[in-house]
Amino acid sequence: MVLLKFTFGRLLQLVPVLLGITLIAFLLLRVLPGDPATLILGSRGTAEDIARLTTQLGLDRPLWQQYLEFLGDMLRGSFGQSIAYHTAVGPLILERLWTTLALVGFSTVLAVVMTIPFALMAALHKGGVVDHAIKVFFVVMMSMPAFWLGVLLVLLLSIAFPIFPVSGLGEGMLDGLYHLFLPAFIIALGTAALTIRSLRSSLIDVLKADYIDTALAKGLRARRVLLAHVLRNSLISTISVLGVHTSWVIGGTVVIEAVFAIPGLGYLLLSSIAARDYPMVQGLTVTFAVLVVMINLITDIAYAAADPRVKLS
Repeated sequence: MVLLKFTFGRLLQLVPVLLGITLIAFLLLRVLPGDPATLILGSRGTAEDIARLTTQLGLDRPLWQQYLEFLGDMLRGSFGQSIAYHTAVGPLILERLWTTLALVGFSTVLAVVMTIPFALMAALHKGGVVDHAIKVFFVVMMSMPAFWLGVLLVLLLSIAFPIFPVSGLGEGMLDGLYHLFLPAFIIALGTAALTIRSLRSSLIDVLKADYIDTALAKGLRARRVLLAHVLRNSLISTISVLGVHTSWVIGGTVVIEAVFAIPGLGYLLLSSIAARDYPMVQGLTVTFAVLVVMINLITDIAYAAADPRVKLS
């Protein structure tokens, strides 16, 4: 009951956030140079043709009328008609959504898989060679731009050593994960660089706690104490870091999807901005906002589940 009340309250808070985001996105798109009619017709379009197409697209109406029409389309779930793709925006976004969610989810799993063992090794060997090696490696990975790292790994693991495919999604679940591994791994490196530092610091603090000495003095096996007491109590702060960074990754997939030609929301956003496809960009902006809020909501719930002292309110 408490969980449902908390979830409903957070969803209500989403309403003014979405209205603000839609208004900002709507106005910013209109101040960009160029217009859809000119881009569609190209250099061969006459002034009369451009004016006629502008009227057909409804771009000659007052801005407030265009904004209200967009809000109406958003409430119906269609987000209007795409200018570049000549189809309803909503179904096209839904079609591409699952690709982006699979990429983000896969990268999050890979980040967690890297975070726990490396953070444990760094904390247990604090100040040693292993600790410094892990810190230096992941700091270097985090400092490299995603597109540059992507190009390097493509040259190394797709061309020099053809282990992973360069682009595409494959067919079926396993083949799809195989195609997504390289881009997901690049995203996971940046995420793991943050979560490893957070978890390492928490592990070091928890290892100094009195109750850890008490558990060991009672005869509990060191491995059980490490996993059941030290790791669990250290994960609380790392959950917040992972949730915040995953929210950023949702929008950051634009670069990775462009490098690997992955037909997700990020790739769709780039092409829509270039084409001045106002309905598509506005629909994608709302979609990204909803995804970020939902990830923050899941993070809050996971944080409460990991720490019984935290109450959902």
